[in-house]
Amino acid sequence: MEAKFAHIILFFLLAFSFETLMARKESDGPEVIKLLKEFESASWCKGKQFWPELIGVPAQYAKGIIEKENPSIANIPILLNGSPVTKDFRCDRVRLFVNILGDVVQIPRVT
Repeated sequence: MEAKFAHIILFFLLAFSFETLMARKESDGPEVIKLLKEFESASWCKGKQFWPELIGVPAQYAKGIIEKENPSIANIPILLNGSPVTKDFRCDRVRLFVNILGDVVQIPRVT
C-alpha cells in the first residue's frame, strides 16, 4: 500500500514539473522570435543588404549591380546552388548562388 502511495506522489510530482517545463518552454517562444527579428532588423551593416530583383539574372551582371549599389561589399563569391558554406556573418560579403547556367537562383543578401 505504501509503495503505491509513493508511486502516486512521484507521478504527481513528475507531472507537475513536466507541466511547468512545458509552460516555460512555450513562453520562451515569443521572446526568441522577437530577438531574431531584432537581429535581422539591426542595421550595423551600411547600404543595401539584399537584392530580390536579381533572381534569374546572370551572375556577373548581378555582381556588378551589387558592387554599384553597395560599395562596402568587397567579397562576392559565386557559388553553385547547394554548395556548403560557413555560417559566419560579414557585412562585406554577398554570396551569389547560381544554377548550372550561371543565373542567380537565391536572393543575394549580406551574409
